[in-house]
Amino acid sequence: MSELIVAEPPKIQQHESLNTVQQYLTFVLGREIFALNILNIKEIIEYGQLTEVPKMPAFIRGVINLRGAVVPVIDMAARFGKPSADITRKTCIVIIEVAHAEATQVVGVMVDAVNEVVDIEAGNIEPAPSFGANIRADFIEGMGKIDGKFVIILNVNSVLSVDEIATLAGSNVSESHRAL
Repeated sequence: MSELIVAEPPKIQQHESLNTVQQYLTFVLGREIFALNILNIKEIIEYGQLTEVPKMPAFIRGVINLRGAVVPVIDMAARFGKPSADITRKTCIVIIEVAHAEATQVVGVMVDAVNEVVDIEAGNIEPAPSFGANIRADFIEGMGKIDGKFVIILNVNSVLSVDEIATLAGSNVSESHRAL
């Protein structure tokens, strides 16, 4: 009896990180296009049924009931220090999972409009600029090149840092108590 020997295909020496393609959801805030890695995104829902919470930072629009869970909703424009976004028929809430300690926190992000899901190769992502962006540098993971244009890829865990948001919410409550 003869044994069947299967030859392995030759290994191609490639730098894997340069050829890795990741998918990003692109969305609009004002006139700028931003992107979030789709691995952090749970779903996209219509804007509505928001309950305001008193004494929260201006960028926290309120909370929504998402299948029985209380989910805070953050106005991304206000989070970036810009005027709060106007609500239009295209306004929606992107539900995102954010790493927090050893667990995850679900947060809603209010955006002007969702564009599309795009593939971006790692080789088409440039480091965040150290100047010139209209938002904090630690909020930017990189600049993705799509059809010759750049989109700002956001660092979800920095932009939506649960600890930083809790600290800001706590300082707003402290300030309001001092005013009394």
